[in-house]
This record gives sequence, structure tokens and C-alpha cells, in this order.
Amino acid sequence: MQVPQYQVMLLNKQHGRLAFECGNEALDRYLKQQATQDIRNQVAATYVLTPFNTHNIIGYYTLSSFSIVIDGLAELLVKKPPRYPVLPATLLGRLAVDKNFQGKKLGGVLLINALKRCLALSEQVASMAVVVEAKHKEAEAFYSHYGFTSFLDEPSKLYLPMGTIKQLKSS
Repeated sequence: MQVPQYQVMLLNKQHGRLAFECGNEALDRYLKQQATQDIRNQVAATYVLTPFNTHNIIGYYTLSSFSIVIDGLAELLVKKPPRYPVLPATLLGRLAVDKNFQGKKLGGVLLINALKRCLALSEQVASMAVVVEAKHKEAEAFYSHYGFTSFLDEPSKLYLPMGTIKQLKSS
């Protein structure tokens, strides 16, 4: 049995945030300057991918609570709409991989880890879907590849129902 070479954990003070560079200035700046404040203020939780036994950040993602207005969802998802106009969801706000590790499918590793974490958390605090806001066409294609569907009124905002995530986990 091969031991996994990476681990995902909450960002902490020992992690080398300043060395992280993914090539997107906003994502780099967030990790270096904003992530710890968001954790402290309970605005977002930042999870980092590191090699075992080091504090070097290979990639990261953020999770926070979110609300979905039911009118924006595809009719196929909401066959029998709940009585509520707004539904609970989880926002996957940021996801990035350091440029030295890009092209190694680690973005997918981070996404699957985030989806599994969201599914587990949804059993404690209700969440019907994971939502992402793709900033460019490549990001839209990445999330679409994993089954995310666009909101009807905002094509760059995508969601993946927890039911679908549950099916992915069991397959």
C-alpha cells in the first residue's frame, strides 16, 4: 500500500503562505493577506494542501456558508421545490494550485477533498449544494468537468447538488 504524499488541513500560522504563487494575483494576495483574517472572523475556512511533514503550501481552497435563491436553479434539480425561497448551500470561494505544481491534477485533488468535506459537514449543518463562481472560461470548464451546472441567470455561477456528491462518493 502506497502512503499518500499529500495532506489537507486548515491553514495555520506555521504554513508558508508568502511563498505561494499560482499565477493569479487575486488568489495569491488572498492567501498571503486575507485568509487568516477570514478564519479569525469566521467568514471563510481555508484548507491547504501540503506535502506530509512540511508547511509548504501546494494549493488551497476556501469554504463558507451560502444561500441560493431557488429561482436560479434548474427545474431538473428542484423537481419538488421546498417551500423556502432561499436554500442553504456551501460556497467553494477560492481554489488555487501553486504554479510549481500545476498540471499534476492537484486542482482535482483539492476539489474532491472539498466536496467530501462539504458532504460530511452537510450532515451536521444542512447544505443542499456546493456553489462556485468561475472567474474565467477555463474555471467554468474545470467545474463543469466535475458535474457542476450553471445557474439559470448567472452562467459563471455553478452548483453541484449534495445528492450528486453523495453518488460520487459511493461510486
